[in-house]
Amino acid sequence: MNTHGRYPRPRKRLGQHFLTDRRILGRIVDALELTGSETVVEIGPGRGALTELLVGRAGRVVAVELDRALVSILRSRYSGDDRVTIVEADVLETNFAALTDGDFVLAGNVPYYITTPILFHALTPPRPLRSVYLVQREVAERVVAAPGSKVYGALSVNVQAVATAEVLFRVPPGAFSPPPKVDSAVLRVTPSPDPIVGPAEQAGYRSLVQEAFGLRRKQMRRVLRTIASLDAERAEEVLRRAAIDPDVRPETLSPSDFARLHHALPGPAQPRQQG
Repeated sequence: MNTHGRYPRPRKRLGQHFLTDRRILGRIVDALELTGSETVVEIGPGRGALTELLVGRAGRVVAVELDRALVSILRSRYSGDDRVTIVEADVLETNFAALTDGDFVLAGNVPYYITTPILFHALTPPRPLRSVYLVQREVAERVVAAPGSKVYGALSVNVQAVATAEVLFRVPPGAFSPPPKVDSAVLRVTPSPDPIVGPAEQAGYRSLVQEAFGLRRKQMRRVLRTIASLDAERAEEVLRRAAIDPDVRPETLSPSDFARLHHALPGPAQPRQQG
C-alpha cells in the first residue's frame, strides 16, 4: 500500500480533497446500511480510504475514478481481489447500472464543482437503492431545504420530487487533505418508491422548475406568461387548474405544486427542455 509520500499531488483541476478521518469514513459506510451482499459504486475513490472500508462491508465494490495515476495505484492494490473493480472513467459519462448488472448503492466524496450534475445523473433511472455523498455543506442544505426558506430552489425541488434527502452530519475542513475552504456534510438520498414525477416526465419537469426559479422574485402569473409564452387569461387558467395562487412566487411552491403545474400546462406551450 502506498504511503502518503508516494501519492501524486492533489489536482486542483479535479477538485481533489481526500477525506482522511477514519471515524468519519466509518460513519459514511454506516450510512449506506450495508448487509454484506450489496454492490457499491464508489464515485471518486481517490487514494482508496473509503474503498478500503467498503471492501470489508460490501459484497462487491465498483470504484469509478478519473485520475489515471490513482487508478493505477488502486488497480495494483486490488489486483488479487475479484470483488473490487476499478473503472477509469468520468462519472458523468458512466452508466452505473451497466457496471453492476442489478441493484446497487452509491457512495462518494463528490468533487464540489460537479456536485449538482452528479446528483441528477444518479437520479436518472435505473436509480441506486440509496446514495451517500460527501458534499459541500451549502449544497446539502439546499437539497433538503423546505419551500419558502432562503436556500430553497430548483435543486431542492428536483431532488425532492423523486427522492427523500437527509443531511446526516457535518464534516470540518480539517478532516481532509488538503483541507477545503468550506465546510462539508454527508447527504443521504433515497429514491422514492412512488415519485411525484415519473421517468418520462422528469426532463420536462426539471426544465419547468429551473426556468421558474430563474424568475424566482416574480409572481407566478408573470413567471408562467414568460416561460410558457401564454397571454394573461391563459396563464390564469393554467394556474387555476393547478390550484396555484397567481400572486405567489416560485420559492413558495412545493415539488407537488410544480407537478400539478407541469400537468396543467398545454403540451405545445411547455417550457423548452434543457440539456
